Amino acid sequence: MQRTIVQAPVPGEPALAELKHWLGISRPNEDETLNGLLQTSLTICEAFIGKAPLVQTIEEIVPLTGDWQELVSRPVREITAAALIAADGSRTVIATPSDALEWRLAASGCVRLRLPLEGEGLALQLVVGIASGWSALPAPLRQGIIRLAAHDFRDREGKASPVPPASVTALWRPWRAVRLG
Repeated sequence: MQRTIVQAPVPGEPALAELKHWLGISRPNEDETLNGLLQTSLTICEAFIGKAPLVQTIEEIVPLTGDWQELVSRPVREITAAALIAADGSRTVIATPSDALEWRLAASGCVRLRLPLEGEGLALQLVVGIASGWSALPAPLRQGIIRLAAHDFRDREGKASPVPPASVTALWRPWRAVRLG
């Protein structure tokens, strides 16, 4: 399965203000660096817990099969578009995805073709994420993202471990998705 971020999550001004408060920074001269660290921390959080913390739009390409297929991105809020990918790479939009697909959305999303389709795959556009905005993000996830960004900011010399600090993973661990097999 191929996964592409169409619209990345945006932590926004509230996240930046919280990080600056945590670090005791009041001037805007570090804002670009801090925003980059917040984006990186969000990505690391998603990789660690197996779920997108903030709402984002993703495209997943799935094979054309009549079997149920579990989507990689979690949690899926909705499927907004579908397109059939032809052998030459061109795409044909499926006007009403519910006519061609059956899906189940819960902690993970699963899709199955209702109609036999010919081509190389099916591109699905998904909206995924635990929270719609920074303030709606559960406190342990928010706090872990802030702590990781602050940790990386303080250790700009590159001596930081590639593994998030234990204080961060302890906050994220209850949210971690466990997959068998």
